[in-house]
Amino acid sequence: MSEQQAMALDAAAFRRLLKHLDENKQVQNIDLMNLAGFCRNCLAKWYAAEAQAQNLDIDYEQARERVYGMPYAEWKDKHQTPLA
Repeated sequence: MSEQQAMALDAAAFRRLLKHLDENKQVQNIDLMNLAGFCRNCLAKWYAAEAQAQNLDIDYEQARERVYGMPYAEWKDKHQTPLA
């Protein structure tokens, strides 16, 4: 497999992960953190850090919008359950 093919597969898998998370909004970030050690916010931080490493002008809020599929405040209002 070429480097370009590997990058294309990595990107496709990332898009599939985002789609899966989007289709399972009932799974809260705390659930992800407890079970997997990362959450949507972690993905956004990694995304922003990689963008910065590549000298791209993408900040954390923009990265969160990419991961959540909408501004974080909107996602939180619509999908985050209250703490018990």
